[in-house]
Amino acid sequence: MTDVLASEAPLRDGYIKDYISETPVRATPEEVDAVQVFARRLVEDLGYPKSHIQTRPQHTVRRSPSASGRSYPVDIAVFASPDRLEEDLAIVVECKKKNRRDGRRQLELYLSMSHANVGVWFNGEEHLYIHKRYVEGGKVLFHELPALPRHGQRVEDIGRYKRSDLAATQALRAVFRDIRNHLAGNLTGITRDEALAQQIINILFCKVYDEMDKGADEYVEFRAGVGEDPETIHQRVLDLFSAVKKRYGDVFSKTDSIEIDPINLAYVVGELQNYSITESTRDAIGDAFEVFIGPSLKGAEGQFFTPRNVVRMMVDVLQPKPHERIMDPACGSGGFLLVALEHVWRRVEEDGAKRGWDASRIDTERRYIATQFFKGIEKDRFLAKVTKAYMAIVGDGRSGIYCDNSLLPPSSWDPVLAKDIKFGSVDVIFSNPPFGTRIPIKGREVLAQYDLGHKFDRDKSDKARYVRSSKLVETQSPQLLFIERCLQLLRPGGRMGIVLPESIFGMPTYTHVVQWLRARCQIVGIVSMPEELFQPHTHAKVCVVFIKNVPPDNNRDRKIFMSVVEWCGHDSRGNETIRRHPDGREELLDDLPKVSPAFKRAMGQDIWQEK
Repeated sequence: MTDVLASEAPLRDGYIKDYISETPVRATPEEVDAVQVFARRLVEDLGYPKSHIQTRPQHTVRRSPSASGRSYPVDIAVFASPDRLEEDLAIVVECKKKNRRDGRRQLELYLSMSHANVGVWFNGEEHLYIHKRYVEGGKVLFHELPALPRHGQRVEDIGRYKRSDLAATQALRAVFRDIRNHLAGNLTGITRDEALAQQIINILFCKVYDEMDKGADEYVEFRAGVGEDPETIHQRVLDLFSAVKKRYGDVFSKTDSIEIDPINLAYVVGELQNYSITESTRDAIGDAFEVFIGPSLKGAEGQFFTPRNVVRMMVDVLQPKPHERIMDPACGSGGFLLVALEHVWRRVEEDGAKRGWDASRIDTERRYIATQFFKGIEKDRFLAKVTKAYMAIVGDGRSGIYCDNSLLPPSSWDPVLAKDIKFGSVDVIFSNPPFGTRIPIKGREVLAQYDLGHKFDRDKSDKARYVRSSKLVETQSPQLLFIERCLQLLRPGGRMGIVLPESIFGMPTYTHVVQWLRARCQIVGIVSMPEELFQPHTHAKVCVVFIKNVPPDNNRDRKIFMSVVEWCGHDSRGNETIRRHPDGREELLDDLPKVSPAFKRAMGQDIWQEK
């Protein structure tokens, strides 16, 4: 996390506020990436009161039974009561940057020298949970736990969860990062990021299916108990996956399988079993997906996840409504569709409340809208499958997702897609199309469909104006063709928001593109994004363009909303940009939530209304 300190901030440079004690601590990588992260997990996910936890000053345990002083400082100490007495010590957490073997050795020492019976080693990337148990003769044995007990839960009850016991969480990203790091270091036979991501999607669907299939008082099958044989856990998950493939036959094929070995699968189940995936926020699920899917993209095809704050801004500006056809012709992993769906569902709930609909009627309407009005096309088979999976998790709509190439002539599309999506039929389009000179579009069949697939020459009577020639270009950047394809798909009066390289609107090379666009439709707004937006993945400078598919009028005084976003919530390394105020309040430096209110003030609430 990057600290952007206000000049009057009380915290010195290089310090952060400890989550538990609220005292200043040095912002070391260990502190930021491990201690503070795990302290939050203890409180927010596992329910331990802050009053039961000690971080500063650090609790210490003695070096040996005969030592008069206690000299081993513990990063996080969890007690059975707010009195924090030595004999009430329950959990010790060690957050040093060690390897797993050294971490275990340190934990066993701490547990031997203290009253605690559970130890945690967490280095910000992976973890280890250890349980201390006394056997006959006073001998101490240590064994690994698949998960930590929640506040008030016995170690013996880990893995015995009713559906109602599962908790929603905002911390799925951290949990999934932990899982990914563990699998990357321990899994044999699956080394490619895409293959690993596919395995996690399969496992995640098993958990989602289990949650949906169980009543509140029924015990879930997706679980890992203390001392349970990994083979037993493995078989339960395989049985769940067989049921998943039957239920979601349009997402999974009969050949899909779970190939993670029993020991590593038990680790994954142990990490996820506490949480309710279906009740977690859409953003939490999306963040978790990106942990696994993001590395498999790497921008090789000009593909980068659109940051969620940009997606929310675009959805809030365009204001999609129930029963409007909403589409992303380059949908990737479905981020725009999911945020737009959530936005529309809120409108359904508001309208339903006004009409006196019960919960069942509202749910029926929500599913109808997801199935009938949300469409996505993605040429990458893996990402199309991800989007189908994502849509199914949050409430269906997967039938509107197609694996095809949006830029091909519709006559070349799958017949089902060609029948479902016609030119001039879409109300709202959101898109962040792939862009870059390294992925040129070639071929007469494709390029001949587009004005922007042709060369443009200067008008002989007006040298400042360009006109389309009859000659095709040899290659064209995909982002230019996507602009035109989106306009072809939009109905008259439809609207769209599209992420484009800013160079299109600033370099003389693209003058003909801007002239063509202004002659074809109304540019309603342009929002310039900071260079850090897609960093550290790429340094591309982009903007968001809002367009209304109506002929431009001749009123030269027509307003175009112009905005420059200075802060996007993270720096060039992907770390959050935080400002700390004198009162201790932390502020995420992110200008994107300000864009939509400014747009509505400048352009009016009825900017998208039909004239």
